[in-house]
Amino acid sequence: MGGTRPPAVHPPLLWDRIVRLSHWGIVIVILANEVFTKGGSPVHVWFGFGGLALLVLRMAWGIIGNPEARFSAFPPNPLAALRHMKQLLKGKPRSYRSHNPAGAIMAYALWACIAFMVASGISMSGPNPFAVSARQAIVDSGDWSQLAKTTEAGDDNEADGWVKDAHEIVANLILLLVALHIGGVIVESVVMRHNLVPAMLVGRRATKADAKTKPQ
Repeated sequence: MGGTRPPAVHPPLLWDRIVRLSHWGIVIVILANEVFTKGGSPVHVWFGFGGLALLVLRMAWGIIGNPEARFSAFPPNPLAALRHMKQLLKGKPRSYRSHNPAGAIMAYALWACIAFMVASGISMSGPNPFAVSARQAIVDSGDWSQLAKTTEAGDDNEADGWVKDAHEIVANLILLLVALHIGGVIVESVVMRHNLVPAMLVGRRATKADAKTKPQ
């Protein structure tokens, strides 16, 4: 008939700009420092400090941000995570407004690993990224006497050895967690028909129920 077409139904906003910025920013940092940059190089160190800034932003937003972004919306609960995975296997998982329990565990694990990477990286390079660039400039100039002067007070190479080893181990652990995270996103998207990737890109998540309510 000639009735008025109902307005289009938009999925509710799930992830705000701060969450999306910190998420994809950290993705870029991990990709850059795991694949493209050389460990200890000025670029590697600057990306590391960028990761620190993004992590601090996300931690602050987890306290004062929107309800879905706050830590109180997805507390770490291993038992709830196991229940959620069992429900996924049965094809009857519960839907959550924020992270599901398994996703919450993954988020906290990744944040902890990133925090360790930043702390161990700073312990090796120092808290001043400009100093790293200065040392690299000395190396490039070939003036080894100047380099020796800058490192006279820092002959703790043995102490730094275990930090470097731990840094590399946690870097590999992050790659494993990222692979598990991507796998979880795929499974959740297929089983629950939640478009999780678009949700983290544009902030909205279309679900099976949303599709049924859209006008023809």
